[in-house]
Amino acid sequence: MIETYRGIVYPSQLDHMGHMNVQWYTSKFDEGTWHLFSLLGITNEYIKSQNRGMAALEQNIKYSAEGFAGDLLVVRSQLLEVNSKTLKFQHIMYNTETEKEMARSTLVAAHLDRVARRACEIPPQIVNQCNAMMARQG
Repeated sequence: MIETYRGIVYPSQLDHMGHMNVQWYTSKFDEGTWHLFSLLGITNEYIKSQNRGMAALEQNIKYSAEGFAGDLLVVRSQLLEVNSKTLKFQHIMYNTETEKEMARSTLVAAHLDRVARRACEIPPQIVNQCNAMMARQG
């Protein structure tokens, strides 16, 4: 898996029960998503110059441990599937000090034509990057 996010749980990210609120798990996974996309060629420059983007279609999060203020986090990601218009990928968040899994998120995202506001074909060079990444993952 590829490291796509590294950070910390801040006190402002806690809920009234004293642990990291679910919105912050989603936020940290989202930051990892953009790093993963960039590695595949879906960079900020690509998005702007080609008027393309990515849109989340489905997200499933499984929480397995609470995050507390000061916990150091890492998200590792892997591409699971590439289709003509969609990518399926997974993030796993760990506490870096304990190495305990905190949460995992599986997502499906569509390659988007930002003008037509519809899913469109993923370009061959990005498909090739996806296939190469999945081959390296085993």
